[in-house]
Amino acid sequence: MKRMLRRTAAGLGVLLLLAVVAFRLRYGGSGADFPKLAEARPQQQAEVVATLDAPPGNLAVSATGRIFFTTHAESRPTVKVHELVDGKPVPYPSLEMQQFDAARPSYGAVFSLRIDARQRLWSIDHGEHGVFGARLVAVDLATNTVVKHHVLPADVAGLGSYVQDLQVDREGRFLYLADIGVLNGRPGLIIVDAESGRARRVLDGHPALQAEPWTINAQGRRMVLLGGLFWMHPAFDPIALDRRGEWLYVGAMSSRTLWRVRVADLLDEQLSADTLGSRVERYADKPQCDGLTIDDDDTLYLTGIEDGVVWALKKDKSLVALAGHPKMRWPDGLAFGPDGFVYVADSDIPDVMLKSASHIASAAPFHLFRFKALGPAAAGQ
Repeated sequence: MKRMLRRTAAGLGVLLLLAVVAFRLRYGGSGADFPKLAEARPQQQAEVVATLDAPPGNLAVSATGRIFFTTHAESRPTVKVHELVDGKPVPYPSLEMQQFDAARPSYGAVFSLRIDARQRLWSIDHGEHGVFGARLVAVDLATNTVVKHHVLPADVAGLGSYVQDLQVDREGRFLYLADIGVLNGRPGLIIVDAESGRARRVLDGHPALQAEPWTINAQGRRMVLLGGLFWMHPAFDPIALDRRGEWLYVGAMSSRTLWRVRVADLLDEQLSADTLGSRVERYADKPQCDGLTIDDDDTLYLTGIEDGVVWALKKDKSLVALAGHPKMRWPDGLAFGPDGFVYVADSDIPDVMLKSASHIASAAPFHLFRFKALGPAAAGQ
């Protein structure tokens, strides 16, 4: 009996070792330091909008100045979506919505928020890497009630997917979702009809969405986790739709290239995958970034995760450090307000990703910021 137990233990040990090796081969690695593309000396200091006990993930600001934000899903929050009321976070649209239920509209692992011209607050929930089904929820800001609830099919956002950022066109007709594909290694772009919920997946495996093996060094904190087993080389994440609805800008977080593709080509279902892929064009160099937005003059704003600044990428492709703050640790989501300001959620990922609740709490407070934009743009995106 003892011999059998020893053999069983030895066998389990071998299997565990093989699993660790396999995990290391898939998610580990190494990477060179990311090249510095410009001097990270911000032209303006961002203003603190809110001081929070939990790390925010993303945010959206309405045309009337209402501020909505998520608590970062990787911190395993109880309340996922908030409205900032008199400087304090309030569960939005209700406390009941924060209780996840796969059978009804509710919030689970919520990441990005966007507001369309019809003043609907859209949210994306990756469904715990597709286990419960990724889904979109839209809340009418006038009535604070759910008006849309779309569960994405498994062939679009299945097991291993990680749909965590979105853009919606001004008319609220189509949504564009970024699936980073953390577990399945399959980043892709998802296009959803906002009214019907019909969804399709495009650009699977395209170079524009693939990560490059750069090391992320977030102000001295290297994003090498689990004792070196997991290196953060995030794929498709930043996404922005220009204000005319002509171009969609895409890229991997861990990449030095920003790409773009015409919306007309994305919506043309007669194009083959190869033809559509050939129409994705390189736009400019970029820093490693998490969030992305754009103004009416086509200046792009990118959150610089290594330097803790927000960069401006101008039409002439020049890159300048526009805004920062001594307390800005990992600027994440961006959103225009109605007042010429861009709002920033600082998620502080190094103190959140794979960290205990006690560690996350010890890193508080966390912040929302805002800074003056270089050009105008409608609120919500």
